Amino acid sequence: MEGFRHSTELTARFNETDAQGVIHHSVYIVWFEVARIAYLEGVESGYRGLIETGVDVTTVEAHTTYRAGVRFDDRLRIWTRSGDVRGARLRFDYVVERTSEPSGIVAEGWTGHACVDAKTLRPIRVPAELAKRLAQLEGLTQSD
Repeated sequence: MEGFRHSTELTARFNETDAQGVIHHSVYIVWFEVARIAYLEGVESGYRGLIETGVDVTTVEAHTTYRAGVRFDDRLRIWTRSGDVRGARLRFDYVVERTSEPSGIVAEGWTGHACVDAKTLRPIRVPAELAKRLAQLEGLTQSD
């Protein structure tokens, strides 16, 4: 997927379908979170490690555009990238594709986040080390 370097694969589960047998719209946000946590494994000690250093990344907004329905047992790949890191905020972009179809994009979206102190939940600047590591994951800087 052009512009994306990280992906997570999953299979649509039966319990995620609605009465029409199509994956419920709310599930995409859950899939975004699954992909984002997998992406953050590229940061030292992953998301859990961030929290242990006193930094949490809370979701403050989410947007999804649905392109095609997904059904039980469809195989999917969720592409994830980070960007727009400034102040306390950062953003993740996602593309969900059905892997059984060429150009099988079924949804696109993004989530906005704020870095907060893990204990007080007060906003803090995105730590320089986190911003650096995210840039490295995106191939924007040299790795150490």
